[in-house]
This record gives sequence, structure tokens and C-alpha cells, in this order.
Amino acid sequence: MTQMIAHYRLADYDQFRTAFDADAEDRGNNGLSLLQLWREGNGDVWALYQIGDATRAKAYLDGAAGVFNSQAGVSAADFHFVETA
Repeated sequence: MTQMIAHYRLADYDQFRTAFDADAEDRGNNGLSLLQLWREGNGDVWALYQIGDATRAKAYLDGAAGVFNSQAGVSAADFHFVETA
């Protein structure tokens, strides 16, 4: 089972959350299913995703996620693909 842990750095949580919720269908169409979302203060968000299709998910992160990041006010994002040990 492959999952992905994402860390987003942002300036405004409300702006991020609005864009994040609007992007749910696009993420889902690209093999990413949200399992959990955590907020750390106002500038950091962590997300855990189930990965249904790693190839599509990585392609999304390399392309369309850039549009999401600009709309959501994300200044940096890190993605870690992990598997259950």
C-alpha cells in the first residue's frame, strides 16, 4: 500500500483551505485520496494521501499541482511516497 505525506508551507491558511477543497476532484482524478489533514499553526499543513496510481499522482505533482500551489498561496511543498513496513 503506497501513501504520500505532503508538507505545505503557506502564508494564509484560509486561502489554502479554500483552494485545497476546490482541488479535491482534480487530486482524486489523479490517484490521490486524502486520508488526513493536519494544521500546524498558520503556516504549515501536513496531509496524508492514499495513492491509487503512483504514476498519475507524480505527474500531477510535477504539473497541475503548481497551479494549485499558486492559487493556495503555497510557498513550498515536500512530498514523500511511503509504503507500510
